[in-house]
Amino acid sequence: MNQTPLKETHPISFRPFSVKKDAACLLKWVNNPHAQYWGMLDATAEELITTYTHLLSIPDYKVYIGEIQNEAAFLMESYNPKTDPIGQHYPVLEGDCGMHVLVKPPQHRISGFTWHVFSSIMDFLFEQNHCKRIVVEPDVNNHKIHRLNKRAGFVYDKQVNLPDKKAFLAFCTYEAYQQSRAECSVY
Repeated sequence: MNQTPLKETHPISFRPFSVKKDAACLLKWVNNPHAQYWGMLDATAEELITTYTHLLSIPDYKVYIGEIQNEAAFLMESYNPKTDPIGQHYPVLEGDCGMHVLVKPPQHRISGFTWHVFSSIMDFLFEQNHCKRIVVEPDVNNHKIHRLNKRAGFVYDKQVNLPDKKAFLAFCTYEAYQQSRAECSVY
């Protein structure tokens, strides 16, 4: 059994998302049934390009591709909750950083892979000087992401109705994340 940590066998790097370069790949991901909570199962290439061109025009909205060995493995969006509908459901604090993540459809199972991606995103966001607390609003029915969020130390606050979904509002501070990592035995 291979005991080498995934961060050594599957090192992750981040680069800015490019509509021109990444739209075709992302369309395959969002059209796949595993991405049902992303809300773009039936999106066309034009709709995806329009959506991401708009998102990238929003101040403080950033979209990244996570790569493993130069191959796109996931998409991560970070945003300022003040400029997002979630900001109407709680008092946004300075240093709050919204986050969305979509992992590409699995081709084969790698034990701990999704946690490896998720914790790498958390590390990346907390390394940004402006990010003091990560805010998420997952669909109430997305049980897989709820498990990851709770493992990372997110505290669920309340249920909210957003334009496109019924969601849970949850927060994770750096300290809560570090405590969860210390308690986590799998890396």
